[in-house]
Amino acid sequence: MKQAAAPGAAALAQLAANRRQRNLVVVAGLAGFCLLLMLLSLGAGAFAIAPGRVADILLARIGFGPADLLDSREALVVLNIRMPRLLLGALVGAALAISGALMQGLFRNPLADPGLVGVSAGAGLAAAATIVLGDRLLAGMDMKLPFAVLPFGAFFGGLVSTLALYLIATREGRTSVATMLLAGVALGALAGSLTGLLAFISDDRQLRDLTFWSMGSLGGASWSKLSVVAPIVLPLLIAVPLLARGLNALMLGEAEAYHLGIAVQRIKALAVLLVALAVGASVAAAGVIGFVGIVVPHLIRLLIGPDHRLLLPLSAIGGATLLVGADIVARLIVVPAELPIGIVTAFIGAPFFLWLLLRRGRIAES
Repeated sequence: MKQAAAPGAAALAQLAANRRQRNLVVVAGLAGFCLLLMLLSLGAGAFAIAPGRVADILLARIGFGPADLLDSREALVVLNIRMPRLLLGALVGAALAISGALMQGLFRNPLADPGLVGVSAGAGLAAAATIVLGDRLLAGMDMKLPFAVLPFGAFFGGLVSTLALYLIATREGRTSVATMLLAGVALGALAGSLTGLLAFISDDRQLRDLTFWSMGSLGGASWSKLSVVAPIVLPLLIAVPLLARGLNALMLGEAEAYHLGIAVQRIKALAVLLVALAVGASVAAAGVIGFVGIVVPHLIRLLIGPDHRLLLPLSAIGGATLLVGADIVARLIVVPAELPIGIVTAFIGAPFFLWLLLRRGRIAES
């Protein structure tokens, strides 16, 4: 028996070693590609700066180059305009992608998306209300609506929609995932109709602001906005991987996960809360950006498998990579103007989503 089992054990050990090696290649390749895109992003735009020059500016900023280089026009653009934009885009992309991975693990469906829970629609509604109603209230006082109010309004809307969703889907201390999904669709439709009503009564300037908000943009990035978003998103990115074991168990089913000692209700509640915070903060900072939450986790799952211990952190890196790359395209495709980044992600994500549907249909037929 031992001699018969030995070849099988050796084959399993070799398979595990090959998988670890492949995962290491994926991690290194994705991280390296992300860093490369970040360097290119700091130089891309209507005012192009060579990557070597960008590297010199960054080295000078940390004390490894001539200090007078920091007084140049290129340094002003890199450090004060494009650096906060780059970091904000990376944080938003990571938050949206890891939220998608959480939702797909929670629903046990690779086609799930954070937008299903209505958080993005609720945040967008609150932003629209802040733009239209807040602007009109302050107009009589001869005051202009501060731009800093908008992110806080959107974040508050995301939290309210999540609370409403949780109250609807929870009965006697148990949260129904199916009810949550249907309630999220209904709340999203309601928020969309109210946003349309606000757009109908808005003036030309307000309508323009609503349009750019609904399509997503990193154009308003600044160090002050980053200082608000980073303390919210960074702790979430650290906390989410702690749910990996529970999400892996949920893949077997809720009953099986419960018998394995997983606090299923707690995992559900934490997952929904983290998604609400991550997506709410992202919409508050950059508007509504779609498809990142479905494209990135699915691609990562195809590369390394469904193990959430790797899927969650790699989704964060992949989301940052996708949004930084999309922002480069948005800045270069219509120079000197700037395309809303939501258009770029939708152009990438919509065909990918259709491919997923067709692929799943062929698999189901076979």
